[in-house]
Amino acid sequence: MRIARFTTGDDPVYGVVSGELDEFGQPDDDAVVTVLAGDPLHVGISPTDQQVPLSAVRLLAPVLPRSKVVGIGRNYAAHAAELGNEVPTEPLMFLKPNTSVVGPGDRVVHPEQSERVDFEGELAVVIGRICRDVPKERWADVVYGYTVGNDVTARDLQKKDGQFTRAKGFDTFCPLGPWIETELDISDLAVRTFLNGETVQDGRTSQLIFDVPTLIAHVSSVMTLLPGDVILTGTPEGVGPMAVGDEVEVFVEGIGNLTNTVVARD
Repeated sequence: MRIARFTTGDDPVYGVVSGELDEFGQPDDDAVVTVLAGDPLHVGISPTDQQVPLSAVRLLAPVLPRSKVVGIGRNYAAHAAELGNEVPTEPLMFLKPNTSVVGPGDRVVHPEQSERVDFEGELAVVIGRICRDVPKERWADVVYGYTVGNDVTARDLQKKDGQFTRAKGFDTFCPLGPWIETELDISDLAVRTFLNGETVQDGRTSQLIFDVPTLIAHVSSVMTLLPGDVILTGTPEGVGPMAVGDEVEVFVEGIGNLTNTVVARD
């Protein structure tokens, strides 16, 4: 089931997107959205009799994290190597504020403080219930679904600060979308990023150093996770800079495409 958050010009609502995806992650031309009564994370799936063509809506970030986005660094060996880092012996966690979240088609704002802002395409996990100390074998009990993420990073500030908060925390630095896929085998999915139409990242979730069950167990041993919290699972090799005017598209197999354009700060 694909759950979207969208608007037709009025207040945002949630809906279930019908139709099949092609090999490029694009839905059928005749795909429709069945409007739901309320936020399904909190009231469950309650369809109304209202349907809207997908082509007539503006998709928004499919989830607004209640408290946090938890990022995982260096979770692909080749990515750690390309930045000159050792592979971590346990998941390397950092936080992105929920104010960094934007949706499909939204602009990523290049901050004045940075001279290099990088894309990092990733599989994102959406948490579905309050949880703490989740046993690894029960990880699926707390997952609501999956979406596509771009862990935008001011690489020069990351190096300068020696930690991740500023570099990854700017407004617009966490695009998510296009929707949440609730039924998906995530063991071996393609994760690709395209910069102005050219492939720059091409990895698979089977290459994760720490898989999703391990990440959920590890993160929840440190902090309570709330419904709507997001875990970014890490990015494959090939990260690189985005310039003002660039279009970045992240594709995760079985979910779809997330596209954003980089703009200068007003």
